[in-house]
Amino acid sequence: MSNERPYSSVIVDGVEQAPSRAMLYPTGFKPEDFSKPQVGIASTWSMVTPCNMHINELADAAAMGADEAGAKSVLFNTITVSDGISMGTPGMRYSLVSREVIADSIETVVGAQGFDGFVAIGGCDKNMPACGIAMARLNRPSVFVYGGTILPGAERRDVVSVFEAVGGHAAGKVSDIELQEVESTAIPGPGSCGGMYTANTMASALEALGLSLPGSSAQNAISQEKKQDSYNAGAAVRHLIKRGIKPSDILSPEAFENAITLTIALEGSTNAVLHLLAIAHAANIPLSIDDFSRIGERVPVLADMRPAGAYAMSELVEIGGIQPLMKRLLDAGLLHGDCLTVTGHTLAENLANIPDYPADQRIIRPFDDPIKSDSHLVILRGNLAPEGAVAKITGHEGLSFSGAARCFHGEEAAMKAIMQGTVVKGDVVIVRYEGPQGGPGMREMLSPTSAINGRGLSQDVALLTDGRFSGGSHGFVIGHVTPEAFLGGPIALVEDGDRITIDAESKEISLHVDAQELERRRQAWSAPDAYTERGTLAKYARLVSSASEGAVTDKYLGG
Repeated sequence: MSNERPYSSVIVDGVEQAPSRAMLYPTGFKPEDFSKPQVGIASTWSMVTPCNMHINELADAAAMGADEAGAKSVLFNTITVSDGISMGTPGMRYSLVSREVIADSIETVVGAQGFDGFVAIGGCDKNMPACGIAMARLNRPSVFVYGGTILPGAERRDVVSVFEAVGGHAAGKVSDIELQEVESTAIPGPGSCGGMYTANTMASALEALGLSLPGSSAQNAISQEKKQDSYNAGAAVRHLIKRGIKPSDILSPEAFENAITLTIALEGSTNAVLHLLAIAHAANIPLSIDDFSRIGERVPVLADMRPAGAYAMSELVEIGGIQPLMKRLLDAGLLHGDCLTVTGHTLAENLANIPDYPADQRIIRPFDDPIKSDSHLVILRGNLAPEGAVAKITGHEGLSFSGAARCFHGEEAAMKAIMQGTVVKGDVVIVRYEGPQGGPGMREMLSPTSAINGRGLSQDVALLTDGRFSGGSHGFVIGHVTPEAFLGGPIALVEDGDRITIDAESKEISLHVDAQELERRRQAWSAPDAYTERGTLAKYARLVSSASEGAVTDKYLGG
């Protein structure tokens, strides 16, 4: 068996595999192709969302790169769903679930078809970590390609501008005509949401892990650079096959530390915690939420990026992307330069000749003038979240908050109260029964956080949930509260008017109710009925682990 064809030779070599070859002739195989290593091209193209509507062109470029490097490419598709479209609706329950479906489907196709390596192309929030999970699980030579960022809309708008305009409309600050103008001009074409939201965060993290080619995470979706990156990825997989380099050679504890470090420096999404835990689990690398705290103590926030900051990803692309930032972090001793990457070279080798940013740029701060001297991703614990919660505290909203609980069963009830103006200054909005099992699916709370911001309350209201947040959320927001309400976690026992204190400096979240009273409430509590007893959501709810473990669906299999 050829060392370069450990999987495809089983599928297509020998007399007994004539039926397999017969099936492949009509798909474009020629006799000489059967002796080449096969490279799958996992495309997440669809017209479901602008994030992925152009990925078919990138997939074609990746296939050409693999073919011209001496492999035989085979294109296949998997699904995607749009967070931005399903946000605030029951459909959002399927968003995090789709990460598992996509990872499972890539694993299924690559495993069934015997590809010797593959390119995985993602462009929206969940298909990107799903690609990383599949790469780690399969452990075959592979490269991730990011579909690229969208360009800003009129007046530098993006999708979060629309969500916040909805809140402004409810407060009487935005007219019907103004809202229509914002919604019709915010999304100008293909590409992922334009701030340092989850897509751009995860693209950057995957590059820092070493799973994508240098520069892949900071390119415009519609650009020659992005097509060239896709072509290069196809060729790179062929070279990885020759050298026998697999994700297990790349993914290490130090690689994950690099990804966390870059995520913090970029002021990235809280979803990075969830997704990096999941990829690490797939790679059998020990990683916990406490690693984010440990690393966060020494890494500053340097990027003035949306949603809390001023700039869009396309503007960071204009000044050189993330590579100069990674070079600065490496030179400061904050990255592990000896980690291998899909180039076949180390991270330090990849960054050796990267020039610094232009002197007059304002997007990336110097180390002596950071936006925040330590991480904005704060892991909180306390009697309200004994197994942890993830806060996104940039410093813009202060470092502590104390207020009275306003409790809601589910996002819709909270959103109604915010829109009606009954959520007021000093409230700690509790949105519960939105966890991985109880939601199910751990919906994102972009609609309520944007409505709070649109009503001008971002400095005066906190929001706490066992669900999670979009990368576009900002303000005093705390998610991933574990144990979740559906499992009887303390968040299920909070009552209206209870005092809650959130302290980012001590990393504590405290419910000011004595233990005896909490126990009385616990005895009176009972879990609500499951959302559904059949289908995808029911299967997910029964299999999923807690948010503090990455909300993966194979954590407890096999005992």
